[in-house]
Amino acid sequence: MGCHVSQVQRITVLGATGSIGLSTLDVIARHPDRYQVFALSGYSRIDELLALCVRHRPAFAVVPSADGAVRLREGLNAAGCATEVLEGEAGLCQVAGAPEVDAVMAAIVGAAGLRPTLAAVEAGKKVLLANKEALVMSGALFMEAVRRSGAVLLPIDSEHNAIFQCMPGDYSRGLGAVGVRRILLTASGGPFRQTPAAELMDVTPEQACAHPNWSMGRKISVDSASMMNKGLELIEACWLFDAAPQNVEVVVHPQSVIHSLVDYIDGSVLAQLGNPDMRTPIANALAWPERIDSGVAPLDLFSVARLDFQAPDEQRFPCLRLARQAAEAGNSAPAVLNAANEVAVEAFLERRIRFPEIAGMIERVLDQEPVVPVATLDAVFAADQRARELSREWLRRHGR
Repeated sequence: MGCHVSQVQRITVLGATGSIGLSTLDVIARHPDRYQVFALSGYSRIDELLALCVRHRPAFAVVPSADGAVRLREGLNAAGCATEVLEGEAGLCQVAGAPEVDAVMAAIVGAAGLRPTLAAVEAGKKVLLANKEALVMSGALFMEAVRRSGAVLLPIDSEHNAIFQCMPGDYSRGLGAVGVRRILLTASGGPFRQTPAAELMDVTPEQACAHPNWSMGRKISVDSASMMNKGLELIEACWLFDAAPQNVEVVVHPQSVIHSLVDYIDGSVLAQLGNPDMRTPIANALAWPERIDSGVAPLDLFSVARLDFQAPDEQRFPCLRLARQAAEAGNSAPAVLNAANEVAVEAFLERRIRFPEIAGMIERVLDQEPVVPVATLDAVFAADQRARELSREWLRRHGR
């Protein structure tokens, strides 16, 4: 156990109004002697961001648009809160890389989180990574920036945080070098785990967003229902732990109590268990290498009573197969997969396509778009843009 950190750490929370952001602020508020909010960002929930600013008194708040900035400034003035309002990607990058900041919670959903997360990495911050798309899109570039800057990268996804806790400290030397045979990535199976395939055509966005175990935003909830979330996590695990796709196995575990496992060559399998509450991995990463109270209730194994496991059905959930193929292809393929998925999920939430068409649309885009090297961030965003254009073209062609 390390010695207690006496100085207060200043934290930037990117994506403060989302479920991860709110859970982060809950953990921070439990430890005012250790943490102080430096900056918050929000997307469209200006009133909620205002309430958070009044409560946590950050130096800065960031919103995407000038209109939002005007509304937030007016609210802050009326509340007598001195928080300075910034706007756009430049504002996000500023509060992510500011010299005063000790740690950055990167919880902006989707491709929009990539540049600010990289800004935190390049500034050598302690980066709490909840934005999986940043690694999916630009894995090689991202990890190279981590190595170059000396940033500390701590995974927040419950599965990756579990793997991190079960890995030896020197896992960056490679799985083989530290005696790890494979990573077992658990998945709840989502709300449609047992839904007959024929009925998936008629499921609604509301049904897709009703996750049995976790409280998440709408986009991530749909990804969980399609198992694309697990596919993106597989790609992320490969980058975080320097693993080949064939060394990462997905295991459906409906109770969501075991968050992931690590299988060692001597036959030992280490697992991290806990209640399905994101405050556990958040507290783990915030305080690492120490431990702090997260507010999460102790796990009651007697009420859990049983733990079930099954292989994922890639016929029912083709998104998982597509993600594995993109992981194996590497280069631009994961960025294309991610962009096509973002457009498809948005179309499903707007009731323009049916649930099984999410995978169908992604597969068409992957088939159409050649895999190219992505040696720069511009190349990553170019691949992302082409995939979005092909996805929208598919929607237009099919009258959606």
